[in-house]
Amino acid sequence: MASSTSISLLFLLSFLLLATSRAENASNGSDLDEELAFIAAEESKEQSHVNSHHDQYRDFENYEDLEQGGEFHHGEHEGGEYREEEPQLPIVDEKDVAVLTKDNFTEFVGNNSFAMVEFYAPWCGACQALAPEYAAAATELKGVAALAKIDATEEGDLAQKYEIQGFPTVFLFVDGEMRKTYEGERTKDGIVTWMKKKASPSIHNITTVEDAERVLSAEPKVVLAFLDSLVGSESAELAAASRLEDDLSFYQTTSPDIAKLFEIETEVKRPALVLLKKEEEKLARFDGNFTKAALSEFVSANKVPLVINFTREGASLIFENSVKNQLILFATANESEKHLPTLREVAKSFKGKFVFVYVQMDNEDYGEAVSGFFGVTGTAPKVLVYTGNEDMRKFILDGELTVNNIKTLAEDFLADKLKPFYKSDPVPETNDGDVKIIVGNNFDEIVLDESKDVLLEIYAPWCGYCQSFEPIYNKLGKYLKGIDSLVVAKMDGTTNEHPRAKADGFPTILFFPGGNKSFDPITVDVDRTVVELYKFLKKHASVPFKLAKPSATPEQVITPKKADEKTESDGAKDEL
Repeated sequence: MASSTSISLLFLLSFLLLATSRAENASNGSDLDEELAFIAAEESKEQSHVNSHHDQYRDFENYEDLEQGGEFHHGEHEGGEYREEEPQLPIVDEKDVAVLTKDNFTEFVGNNSFAMVEFYAPWCGACQALAPEYAAAATELKGVAALAKIDATEEGDLAQKYEIQGFPTVFLFVDGEMRKTYEGERTKDGIVTWMKKKASPSIHNITTVEDAERVLSAEPKVVLAFLDSLVGSESAELAAASRLEDDLSFYQTTSPDIAKLFEIETEVKRPALVLLKKEEEKLARFDGNFTKAALSEFVSANKVPLVINFTREGASLIFENSVKNQLILFATANESEKHLPTLREVAKSFKGKFVFVYVQMDNEDYGEAVSGFFGVTGTAPKVLVYTGNEDMRKFILDGELTVNNIKTLAEDFLADKLKPFYKSDPVPETNDGDVKIIVGNNFDEIVLDESKDVLLEIYAPWCGYCQSFEPIYNKLGKYLKGIDSLVVAKMDGTTNEHPRAKADGFPTILFFPGGNKSFDPITVDVDRTVVELYKFLKKHASVPFKLAKPSATPEQVITPKKADEKTESDGAKDEL
């Protein structure tokens, strides 16, 4: 009897739990529908429009953009915001254009000494116009170079790896390594001429003293190898290394007299190699194994000036260098004569480890913009290490600009002993608005608070899309201001930095769920409307919440007033 009673009670309890659960689920669904209906009704009262999440205005969001004079160059239809009806296109015979995917990409570029690879999108008009020219060039270049194409909309990992920003983007690969972006004419003749020049013999023989003197007089920098033979394995290694370089000439000789003109002693053990420049550091001698890799590393480290001035011409030497770590001196023109010799002395000890850069802080074209990007203010000279655009970490020298101090900074960086510096505006004295203000120095306290779900917009003051989005974001903050577990926040991405807040463009919206802050934030990839953002938060919030709606909106309740009576809302705009 007792057992029967227990079973009955168990069934009754299960029924009650199931009924309660269904009621709660129904209630939750009803609540969400009701909340969304309320927001949608409020939104319909105002015809505020904002572009979809694909739009991103990018202008000097990366240090490297300055290589193009501060301009961001979009490809054909960068964001995908419009799609005109595709016209009927002529059939193109692409039999000699290889189709690449992630599965055959590495093998293709590795098996072809010279390979041209186009990243395209099927809807891209410029890609469609290029197709017949590209196909014709592929046929004419058979035996010289291989041409291929990749659908970047299907092969997203490859497109991301090579930082494809627009279509078409065409790269030259030499012996499996990406060397150049093709920026010539998008015609068969333009492509063929460019590729044949790249694939032409890259080392030249010098057999007479007259030829040697002519080369030394005419060329600003040159590589010469002193060999036992102009053919064979050593010459082949030199040729392979030379194909990786576009901006200097490689020569070889077997003549001791010619070698002496290039400052190679006649009794030196062969093979020997030097790099000569018409600069302060005139001569660099190679002392490694005579292999393609070692030769290429030597040339890459020594072909550039000890210190590169950041100018339009110098930018390519910085950004196209295989060495990504940069050690940068910021100084005004008046201070440069004092500190540049110090930096050059340090540079001699760290070839191949850093690119050494001088930024003239008071230069109107570049200095002010670069200084602002790094958060360098004032006129006092400064030195910092920068890891490049991949992780964008900065390490500032705290001390006098001496040879020993700068060397210690470089050594400590290589030993991973330094703490990175991040830009930050001052922490706001008050931060009680519906949308919280985040700066670099309060990011951890607010955004990484494990007890809160945090929605963060990273914006730029000059960004037109950010300006259009601001009233919508402010409105969302007002709807959610009474929810203690949820924070709606924004950060000026041009003056503040944090390793957990990386923007792919402006605006970027990130969601940091409570209790999960050790993981990467969720990129909010929805239409930028109050309703869609609200739905996103309801779905992803770690702490469930409910919209606290007013019992009646001002438009629903109208209280008569006397002619001489004023209410608190007179002259004020209804923010909902």
